[in-house]
Amino acid sequence: MTFDFDQVFERHGTGSTKWSRYPAEVLPMWVADMDFAAPPVVVDALRKRLEHPMLGYSVAQDNLRAAIVADLWSKYAWRVEPQQILFLPGVEPGFNMALHALVEPQQNVVVQVPNYPPLRNAPGNWGLKKVELPFNPLNGEFHTDLTGLKAALHGGGALLLSNPHNPLGKVFGHSELKAVADICVEQDAWIISDEIHAELCFDGRKHIPTATLGAEIAERTITLMSASKAYNIAGLKTSFAIIQNAKLRERVNAARAGMVDSVNALGLEATRAAYSEAGPWLEALKDYLQANRDYLVEAVKTRLPGITMTVPQGTYLAWLDCSGLGLDDPQGFFLKEAKVGLSAGLDFGDDAGQFVRLNFGCPRALLEEGIARMERSLKSRA
Repeated sequence: MTFDFDQVFERHGTGSTKWSRYPAEVLPMWVADMDFAAPPVVVDALRKRLEHPMLGYSVAQDNLRAAIVADLWSKYAWRVEPQQILFLPGVEPGFNMALHALVEPQQNVVVQVPNYPPLRNAPGNWGLKKVELPFNPLNGEFHTDLTGLKAALHGGGALLLSNPHNPLGKVFGHSELKAVADICVEQDAWIISDEIHAELCFDGRKHIPTATLGAEIAERTITLMSASKAYNIAGLKTSFAIIQNAKLRERVNAARAGMVDSVNALGLEATRAAYSEAGPWLEALKDYLQANRDYLVEAVKTRLPGITMTVPQGTYLAWLDCSGLGLDDPQGFFLKEAKVGLSAGLDFGDDAGQFVRLNFGCPRALLEEGIARMERSLKSRA
């Protein structure tokens, strides 16, 4: 079966967050929302569900839990029990619930920077002490500062982990991930692992769920996942936490009181269909995204002088270093001069003002248009 990822859909006037932020002449390449249709099997499942006209409060049915359990075993050889899955209306509520439930005021919350803004800002929502730990760039890769991590987690607390990493596109390898998790065990710290991009790894890489690294690690890990990114159904607001420690699961779930509601009926059905039926679509999507990534890497190298990037190992997000351009505000420049809406680096870290994040999860024609606009804007300032 073939899928058409080249089709460009008109999204203005649809209530799209991505396409509503800027005037119509701006090409939006910012928020992590792909410009592809959802998998046909997901759309068909939603149509079938709507044949039943009741859309009341809903709970996850056994077939959804079974689909997730089977998917986790198939992709990661991770044996999860159905009752260990906690459904949520988003990953962001999940890591906020976990922080609220688990971290004491005197403890630190470690966030590796640059990082996804809601994750980076989450400790402040609860008045918790945040330690921003920069990655160590070396030979085109970003490495965890293990010494700094150990010091920052002294006395417990939590690590907010993003893997695959947003915005760096880093996919943690086994040895590094194990070293990070071992430090958390040693320091008696919680691991809150945002794995929302788990299924989007390139070049044959395989995502490793943190909780699969050992029983002791699993006991202190809250894993947050969703079909939203890989299957492009983020607007349906459905995700789940996997917490294998029963007491920990009860503790985190109790933190939803008064703030985090149940999941909507259509989101639950879309998630079931994605995990149980959309495998061929996902494989085709990954091939398309990898080709887009390769096109972008070559374009940055040959057509955008002053900009460099590390090749993303996963996600559909590129972290562009614009420090060679001599601009005070790269995001503002490209918005004004190129009419391309990128994510500003400062949202991801205080030292990231010379960076922008670009979303290449779009039909090739839109990616080509974005690159062409950026290229023209740089030529016009020469």
